[in-house]
Amino acid sequence: MPDIRLAEATGAPPRSPRRHLLSISDLTRGDIERILDTARALASSLDRDVKKLPTLRGRTVINLFYESSTRTLSSFELAAKRLSADTMSLRSSGSSVDKGESLKDTALTLAAYDPDVIVIRHPSIGAPQLVARLTGAHVVNAGDGKHQHPTQALLDLFTMREAFDRLDGLHVAIVGDVLHSRVARSLLEALALVGARTTLVGPPTLMPREIEALGCAVSFDIDAIRDADVVYALRMQSERMEAGAAFVPSLREYASRWGITPERVRPGQIVMHPGPMNRGVEIDPRVADSDAARITTQVRSGLVVRMAVLYDLLTTGPAAVPTAIETRPPLEVA
Repeated sequence: MPDIRLAEATGAPPRSPRRHLLSISDLTRGDIERILDTARALASSLDRDVKKLPTLRGRTVINLFYESSTRTLSSFELAAKRLSADTMSLRSSGSSVDKGESLKDTALTLAAYDPDVIVIRHPSIGAPQLVARLTGAHVVNAGDGKHQHPTQALLDLFTMREAFDRLDGLHVAIVGDVLHSRVARSLLEALALVGARTTLVGPPTLMPREIEALGCAVSFDIDAIRDADVVYALRMQSERMEAGAAFVPSLREYASRWGITPERVRPGQIVMHPGPMNRGVEIDPRVADSDAARITTQVRSGLVVRMAVLYDLLTTGPAAVPTAIETRPPLEVA
């Protein structure tokens, strides 16, 4: 789908300045470390008998999803509820979008409810920026086209840090369909911010041109994953591929040449995947179910990291300096 032009927002009423999470470029290394530290503090609440915290009582979080989702939507919804916020989830299917309503009019409708946060997933690049311009809410990008998915990158960093107790100096191999992956773009930027080293591995047809300019290495040989601490497999994004375009000869050949198999994973490595997995294509079921896999751990990380993101946005104030953590109410999880 074409990019959404911010010019569509012309004529929107002026709004108070708000902090958003639209892209990894919105964050500094200090911001990332603060969010991950908050997520670690919140993780202890998951093991309590009563898991709900009063932190965001009286706040409203709206999840606006124009694309299918299991992990991202459920974790944002549960994250808001665990922090005692009121939540509403709206899917494009079954809403006025089916009747032809534009994103602009949907955003203006939701703005009339005066929500504190709008979490949006949309197939068009720039959709979260448009919603941020049209509403007075904090906006979180839950994925826009092939562009960005910042909270996925944050939960991946959290998973890696918990596994290795560090991020600086880690070597991460991202394998697969980098060309169509918003996950890869966000993760690549985030890894660079925290001092990790990245190697992109996959077919030449699925590698963006001049991607090395972002500071990563590129290899078309699966053997390049041997030296990595983390092997991160990507799904083939067939829904984002142009109709009739052949990026690989066949999925069977892709699995043979670039699939993550037990023979290609060495002791000490961890294997990650953002989901949903295509077992037998980008990842062998024996790897997905092995002790090396951190795939279900990523799901759990997604809950606490998204709790931390909501906490970070809503307890600082619209005009406060993002690092001014002393201005926030104390985070109590005990």
